[in-house]
Amino acid sequence: MTRQSTAGLCAAFLLGACASAAPERPLMERIANATPAVTVTARGETTPVGTPNADAADDPAIWRNAADPAQSLIVGTDKKAGLYVYALDGKTRDFLDAGRVNNVDLRDGVMINGRSGILVVASDRNDIAHARLALFRLDPASARLSALSKVDAGQGEAYGICLYRATEATYAFIVLKDGTVNQVALDTSGATPMGRIVRSLKLGTQSEGCAVDDRTGIAYVAEEDVGLWRFDARADAPTTLTRIAAADGRNLVMDAEGVAIAPMGEKDGYVLVSSQGDNAYVAYRLSDDSYAGRFRVVDGSIGGSEETDGIDLMLGDFGPGYPGGLFVAQDGHNATAAQNFKLVAWDDIARALDLPR
Repeated sequence: MTRQSTAGLCAAFLLGACASAAPERPLMERIANATPAVTVTARGETTPVGTPNADAADDPAIWRNAADPAQSLIVGTDKKAGLYVYALDGKTRDFLDAGRVNNVDLRDGVMINGRSGILVVASDRNDIAHARLALFRLDPASARLSALSKVDAGQGEAYGICLYRATEATYAFIVLKDGTVNQVALDTSGATPMGRIVRSLKLGTQSEGCAVDDRTGIAYVAEEDVGLWRFDARADAPTTLTRIAAADGRNLVMDAEGVAIAPMGEKDGYVLVSSQGDNAYVAYRLSDDSYAGRFRVVDGSIGGSEETDGIDLMLGDFGPGYPGGLFVAQDGHNATAAQNFKLVAWDDIARALDLPR
C-alpha cells in the first residue's frame, strides 16, 4: 500500500504546478527520527507500467538464467492491469492482461503439465471477497507468460504471495488484507493445476509482503504497521509467530511492505524489508534476527526509489552489470512517468552496508 507524498502527488497530477510547495513535514520527520541509512544508486530501471497517474506497479519476482545470466528476466505486477516480463535492460518483453493481480513470486524446476518449468504465481484480487491464486508458466526462451489456472485461496481480499519449495510439494502462502495467511499446497503436475489450503495463521492487522527461505523452511511476513515476523513454513508445524522487528519508527518505519531474502551458505544471510514510511530498506541477519543496516536507493544517473511496495532479491551471477546479485524495488514515485521498478547490484548494497560478499 503506497501512501504518496505531497511531492509525489504534485508530480503525478499537476505536472509541476506545485513545485514551490514545501516538503511534507511528516516524511521529513520520519527520516530525521529513523536510524541513519547509507545510500546506493540504481544501475537500471524498467519501462513504466501501462497504468498512468495511479498507484499501479507493485511487486517484482526475479528469474535467473543460470546458463546465460545476462538473459535473466523480471516479472512485475501492474496491480490494476496484469503482469509484465522485463529483460535486464529494463525493456518490456511481454505483458499479460490478468486484471487485478497484486503480488507475484516464482520458482524454477517445478513440474507443470508433465514437464519441468518456471511456475509464476500471483495474488488475484479481481474478486475482493474471494482470494485466488493465478498460476502461469514463464517460457524463458520467448519471455512470454501463459495462464494455467486459478486456485481458490480463501475468503477475503488477496494481497501478498510467496512460494515455498519443500521436499513433498510446492506451497503458496497467500496473505489476505486482514492479516490472514493461508498456506496452499499446489499440484501443477496434471492438465489442470489444483490447490488446497492446508493450514492458516493470523496476524492482527493489515499485512502483505512475505518471502520463504527454501533452505531452512522459515517464512517471513510483514505486518504493515506492526513489524516483521517469522514462522515455520512446514505444513505440519505450529502456527507460532515470532516478531523479528517492530515498526518503531527507527530501524523500521511503517508501512513495512515488501520482503526478500539474501541466502548465504547453508542457513546464513539476510532478510530485507521495505521501510516504506521513510523510503528505505532494512536488513536483518537470518542467523539471529539481529539488525544489520539500512539503505536507500537515491537519485543518480537513474532516479531513486520511493514509497516502495514490493521488492525481490537474488544473489549470484547476473552478468557484469549486476555483480553479486540483483535487487529489484518498486518505485512508487517515478518522476512524471508511471511507476516502474529500479534495479540495483547486490555488491553495491553489501559494500555500502559493509556486509560480507
